[in-house]
Amino acid sequence: MTEAARKPVTLPTLRRMKAKGEKITMVTAYDATFARMIDEAGADILLVGDSLGMVVQGRDTTLPVTVDEVIYHCRAVARGTRRAHVVGDMPFLSHQISPEEALRNAGRFLSEGGAHSVKLEGGVTAAPTIRRLVEAGIPVMGHVGLTPQSVHAMGGFRVQGKTQEAADRVLADALAVAEAGAFALVLEGIPSDLAAEVSAALPIPTIGIGAGPDCDGQVLVCYDLLGLTPDLKPRFVKRYAELFEAGKEAVATYCEEVRSGAFPSEEHGFGTVKRPAVRAVPNPPHQDDRRPLFGSYGPSA
Repeated sequence: MTEAARKPVTLPTLRRMKAKGEKITMVTAYDATFARMIDEAGADILLVGDSLGMVVQGRDTTLPVTVDEVIYHCRAVARGTRRAHVVGDMPFLSHQISPEEALRNAGRFLSEGGAHSVKLEGGVTAAPTIRRLVEAGIPVMGHVGLTPQSVHAMGGFRVQGKTQEAADRVLADALAVAEAGAFALVLEGIPSDLAAEVSAALPIPTIGIGAGPDCDGQVLVCYDLLGLTPDLKPRFVKRYAELFEAGKEAVATYCEEVRSGAFPSEEHGFGTVKRPAVRAVPNPPHQDDRRPLFGSYGPSA
């Protein structure tokens, strides 16, 4: 990695990348070890996503995830990150109730979680909240199209913007988010041509997931990218490794070696120490043969 590439990724960095046509890379992370790995690999943005509810906690949706839980994971990710921009994902009902409550919650992501910015879902209806946070000095990344926190209203994880009317709504949402002051926008689960149109229309970077190749950047969940989700293989994901199978094989080998006695071997120990032989301690006398514990007359009254 060049010296320039080692410099921290800031909001001006991302704006310059958009202007120069340089693709932005974003990957989710949930702990310090994964954060360090992804950061050192060169990702520009680490998203501490509420997707942790599904890939870390094993839930069916992201809805049960709390502010405290995401902040906990933000702290871990921030400790493992040196270069990338860290974004904390605001979970369900942390920003929808009122702009003031959203401001209180978003402030915690920066002050307690060590995040550099927050992400929140929603378009036209979320614009006043985005504007309030930006006015308070909190950078905001938007998210439109398929918004997982609205999964029940959408009837499931369905592609959005497939009709002209629906596409117009996505574009209106994207423009509202940009006008409210967001520094970037996630486009999820929309047709590729619509994503290209939105990306061309906005002055801020767009980050696609299931939105085709013409966004200004791309994001994937690290568990999907690394092949750690054996039962979940979305169409828009490319798996760059199969670590679940590799990890399972490694653990199986470990179990086999422990059971056979092959592990640990001498090389995994700390040698021996020359010590005089320890004399065996004689068996204690029978209880009836011991001296009274409290003298000749037993315990005092």
